[in-house]
Amino acid sequence: MRVAIIGAGGVGGYFGARLIDAGTDVAFVARGAHLKAMQQTGLRLVSPKGDLHLPRVTATDDPATIGPVDIVFFTVKLYDGEAACALLPPLIGPHTVVITFQNGIDSVELLTKAVGREHVAGGVAHVQAVISEPGVIRHTALAQLIFGELDGAKTPRLQALYDACLGAGFDAKLSDGIEHELWLKFVRLTSLSGMMAVTRSPLGVLRDDPDLWAMLQAAIMEAMAVAHAKHVQLPHNSFSELLQHIGAMPPHAKSSMLQDLEHGRRLELPWLNATLARIGDELGVPTPIHRFIATALKPFVNGR
Repeated sequence: MRVAIIGAGGVGGYFGARLIDAGTDVAFVARGAHLKAMQQTGLRLVSPKGDLHLPRVTATDDPATIGPVDIVFFTVKLYDGEAACALLPPLIGPHTVVITFQNGIDSVELLTKAVGREHVAGGVAHVQAVISEPGVIRHTALAQLIFGELDGAKTPRLQALYDACLGAGFDAKLSDGIEHELWLKFVRLTSLSGMMAVTRSPLGVLRDDPDLWAMLQAAIMEAMAVAHAKHVQLPHNSFSELLQHIGAMPPHAKSSMLQDLEHGRRLELPWLNATLARIGDELGVPTPIHRFIATALKPFVNGR
């Protein structure tokens, strides 16, 4: 199995490195200083699950040098999604599947327009990892990929990826209901990352302050109400499981949006809290907390 990863940041870099270490043929499509470092000195992970240094990795800014592959991980930031779609054609063969592991809920539609529905699958990444310096991925918490065909079918191409993930030592789930998995991630991410960013605080601060903890729970309930209005069938115990999931994360954990804010980078805000508020308006569902987050962070959306 050949895998190409478009976007070698926290998500693509972490899971790609683990797959390579387990023997999977993986090529990265990257850019800038991070690409140069990977080409010169390889890729290094710093992780509580074990550090790793891969002195030689395949990394390029030209996907034509890679050619058709079996699986493409689409892991670029949401604001780079449309531009990154232009990189896909050289990687697509008759049976290639492109799996979006981006945040948000719009990526499946974007990729369907770019390469056709038959080449697209949905995916969710649960991982706290960032590029700490060029060529280095720092992983702090979580390590799970969830993916599935859009029609819920169990196919050999995704079964092969599932087997490779387990062989690489991280958690994976082959889902027959990927839409509700995408929405579960969207509910959690918009609420948690938005609250972290607007308060400039890691998770422990939100959990330890009763008022902030109540506000976070209210944000989750707003997002779940929007999902319900969209007729997305979330499991009946979703709320309690989301709180349990958040409770198990380390107190120093920071969302990618908070880290982007701290470093003056662009924010995915328009595709997260602002999108949730917009959908809420369209469906007549009030989302005052998400609207507050989207409004308060708007001055920082384009970075410094």
